[in-house]
Amino acid sequence: MSRLFSQIKIGSYDFAHRVVLAPLTRMRAESGARPGPLMAEYYAQRTSPGALLIGEATIAAPDGNGYLGAPGLYDDSQIEGWKAVTDAVHAKGGKIFLQLYHAGRQSNAQLQPEGGRPVGPSEVLHGGVAYTEAGWVPNTPNRALETAELPGIVERFRTAAERGVKAGFDGVELHAANGYLFDQFLQDGSNRRTDEYGGPIANRARLLLDATRAVISVWGADKVAVRLGPSGSWGNMSDSDPQALFAYVATELDALGIAYLHLIEPRIAGNVEDETRAQEPVAAKLLRTRFHGPIIVAGGFDGDSAEAILQSGDADLVAFGRHFIANPDLPERLRKHLPLNPYDRATFFGGTDIGYTDYPFHTEERIAA
Repeated sequence: MSRLFSQIKIGSYDFAHRVVLAPLTRMRAESGARPGPLMAEYYAQRTSPGALLIGEATIAAPDGNGYLGAPGLYDDSQIEGWKAVTDAVHAKGGKIFLQLYHAGRQSNAQLQPEGGRPVGPSEVLHGGVAYTEAGWVPNTPNRALETAELPGIVERFRTAAERGVKAGFDGVELHAANGYLFDQFLQDGSNRRTDEYGGPIANRARLLLDATRAVISVWGADKVAVRLGPSGSWGNMSDSDPQALFAYVATELDALGIAYLHLIEPRIAGNVEDETRAQEPVAAKLLRTRFHGPIIVAGGFDGDSAEAILQSGDADLVAFGRHFIANPDLPERLRKHLPLNPYDRATFFGGTDIGYTDYPFHTEERIAA
């Protein structure tokens, strides 16, 4: 019996299957980081009854952007556009979680208020890139956040979570992977601080856990989640003892009773698939012993490998990225073992409806034939 197409309960929500739309940076927001009608159409296309969708990385603070065209919820003017997205998803019987992020050092002065320097835990040079009007450009060397500034970062996430309520989301996921701000604080390759946010693992996890508690104060723990990338190296991320670090974080999140833990498996390094990495569920195998709630995994899965990890018990749901980009009806295709549309990597980031909302549903293919 297929586990991928069995029902599951997360928090107070019941889902009809375990195929999840992964949070995918597509950079189609309009001026002012506001979602427009094209984004609403995109999410509606990928909604099926009883499905879980995770929205793309959404900027939680004015200085938190790393990509031109990324949407935000750091300002009230962005609520209405997101409301159109959530309404479209709900009209088709789905649920959608808001994913909040702060790019931290993964940014460029062109994306910062008044052309300022990006922020991060420490001033550590790295080789990341940001997307601006000039295209992909090297990140601007960041400044280290002052200790007194960090409660303000937490407050930004809390107020963005409040806007998420007004925008009609069903929950909130904090993005603590892919070399963004929370990840930068977690890993000692980027965090060289000597205050209460640096040094021992408990200190480095403080910012993420404080922000998680702040968002829980708005939503309740059963509607809050966290995404981690225990093997992520994109943006020159590294840690001297990643197993101990992420085991600690998972244990602390488990104690908070969050809705689910979302893990990026080792095959995916940032936004790029590393074909040389075996698709072994290292992250889930380790952290399943520390986190006892639902676990979502992402990382280059297809229908067969998704079914396998669910059958193993290491994960409870599987998030799909590239295949969901190219196949708006992916759950139905996987359920019926139908062929998949190929994806066009050149249209992943930014652009128009091409490579965004123009991929055909399987019924359309049959009609066209």
